[in-house]
Amino acid sequence: MALKRTPLPGVGTQYDFTTREGRHISVVVHEDGRRFVGFFDPDDPDRCQATVPLEMMEAAKLAAILAPEGTGAVGAAVRKLSGGELGLDLVTEKIPIGPESPYRGRPLGDTKARTRTGASIVAVLRRTGAHPSPAPDYRLEAGDTLVAVGTREGVSDLADIIGGG
Repeated sequence: MALKRTPLPGVGTQYDFTTREGRHISVVVHEDGRRFVGFFDPDDPDRCQATVPLEMMEAAKLAAILAPEGTGAVGAAVRKLSGGELGLDLVTEKIPIGPESPYRGRPLGDTKARTRTGASIVAVLRRTGAHPSPAPDYRLEAGDTLVAVGTREGVSDLADIIGGG
């Protein structure tokens, strides 16, 4: 199963592969973290039969189910998709702070991200710019995006916590 990666300028990246049964599956990862999974007709690879939009948390949960602990060929593909080519089962995800997040208006340290999930928040993206290595007293706002690094499970758990789940 060959994985084809296609940059989509101004949109994100598209990943395509064909299953052994000849099904063409495409995943588009938008720059804002949204993902769409597309399923294509094996007789007409240009005709999309269905698409499934996934929010970041949903995509992380699905990936954790499909590739537990990043083992085997699927794990290698997930590591490649997530940039973890070093053999480390780490992923980097963007986690939005929505208006319903229990952490909007609160200091980053209140999340206790590393203690609760093992994932680290390495930056906060805000309309005014990026804030790398934010201190625990950095106040989060609705509209911020956290850049988190950790295991797929840890980052997924962090996304749930940030979302209020």
